[in-house]
Amino acid sequence: MSDNTNNPRYIKLNDKDNVAIIANAGGLSEGTLFSCGLTLTEYVPEGHKVALIHLEKDEPIVRYGEVIGFAHSTIKKGSWVKESLVVMNTPPKLDDLPIANKVPEQAEALEGYTFEGYRNEDGTVGTKNVLGITTSVQCVAGVLDYAVKRIKEEILPKYPNVDDVVPLNHNYGCGVAINAPEAEIPIRTVQNMAVHPNFGGEVLVVGLGCEKLVPTRLTPDGSTEDIVSLQDQIGFTNMIDSIMEMADERLARLNKRNRVTCPVSDLVIGMQCGGSDAFSGVTANPALGYAADLLVRAGATVLFSEVTEVRDAIHLLTPRAVNEDVGKALIEEMRWYDHYLQKGEADRSANPSPGNKVGGLTNVVEKSLGSIAKSGSSPIVDVLSPGERATKKGLNFAATPASDFVCGTLQLASGMHLQVFTTGRGTPYGLSMAPVVKVATRNALTQQWHDLIDVNAGTIATGEAAIEEVGWEIFDYIIDVASGHKETWADHWGIHNDLSLFNPAPVT
Repeated sequence: MSDNTNNPRYIKLNDKDNVAIIANAGGLSEGTLFSCGLTLTEYVPEGHKVALIHLEKDEPIVRYGEVIGFAHSTIKKGSWVKESLVVMNTPPKLDDLPIANKVPEQAEALEGYTFEGYRNEDGTVGTKNVLGITTSVQCVAGVLDYAVKRIKEEILPKYPNVDDVVPLNHNYGCGVAINAPEAEIPIRTVQNMAVHPNFGGEVLVVGLGCEKLVPTRLTPDGSTEDIVSLQDQIGFTNMIDSIMEMADERLARLNKRNRVTCPVSDLVIGMQCGGSDAFSGVTANPALGYAADLLVRAGATVLFSEVTEVRDAIHLLTPRAVNEDVGKALIEEMRWYDHYLQKGEADRSANPSPGNKVGGLTNVVEKSLGSIAKSGSSPIVDVLSPGERATKKGLNFAATPASDFVCGTLQLASGMHLQVFTTGRGTPYGLSMAPVVKVATRNALTQQWHDLIDVNAGTIATGEAAIEEVGWEIFDYIIDVASGHKETWADHWGIHNDLSLFNPAPVT
């Protein structure tokens, strides 16, 4: 806001809330008087919480209508509710959660919404036309990168209908306990990425020849015709020539693909938040949740993830499971991750990040309550283990860590065509295999990063737009990007992060 003194604003989300967040850019100074009669007893930064009532030690602090912690000591009405004043409450117990007892009614279907995509022989659809070259082991990454550089310079210009050539480099494949039970996570992740719908059914794997993740595990039916094994080549130049020759064959076939009209029900859309702030759960995430509901009504598959940012709000999600089996699967993913964190002696305070806290998020409970707003209000129809392919239309929980890079990689393995990424602090994160649509939580971030943010949800906080309006804007933008009519800023600049596999199994 340009005039903080004359128009001080705070945002209270639920009648039960006893704290609110300051909405004015730059924060508000001591002595600021709100129209309700509340007076600030000290400076409170933008996005940070102000006490709406006097709180004694151990009294609950409530935001989103839920307890986010307890007062460490007396908190005066009108004062800044700092992180040091909040004692985090315990997470919901997993053994006595309500399951499938508040399943939302099926909303009216949205008929007639389409996009322009690439229809594949197996019935799937791509939103990009890309040659993906998969590695079976990190040892070959340097050779593949060299080959891809030459392919883009010398071969790709012959095929104008192909968008890109993407190397699927990763840090897996050897020096690992390949038969350990949890090794199935990174293995199926690489397997599913190798046959991503944006690759049009074309598979090409570059291996070394002595790795534990043998390349035939990454090709359809274990065939060898799609594999270049470097230890079978005579010299470096022959390695490059072999990769380029096989790439040329596949690019020629991909070049024959054309966009056709497809129903929105063919889309798999991922959702994620990163660089979050206190506005995430107020503006961008609720707007994305509304868009998610629209996508579900149109028959699409929608993925929401990030276990540690769901765990403390799990009691609000299990009632929405479409049946008891889905609810139990959701709980088991939480339980598995609890055990995973315990083995690493990690506690819940590891999330949120320092930047999240600067943006006003006190603890993971508050962050979780804002994060799950992305899930909208649809029933949860399925739960995917990390890297598992989505098979059901509707809202899916795809279990992943909260790390942006790991979550994005696992959602790609689940078949994601496009990801919508909400951010309050800002991040240039992008993926080469699928577009990433950036949604800002604040006007100030949109103005600061005018050539990185695709959609501005900050207008919700200032009252310029309703959640529903921005939700429709996101929905329409998804269709335009999926159709190739619009380009995300990340794709425009070629900002693409490395793939990052989730490997909880031992490294030998």
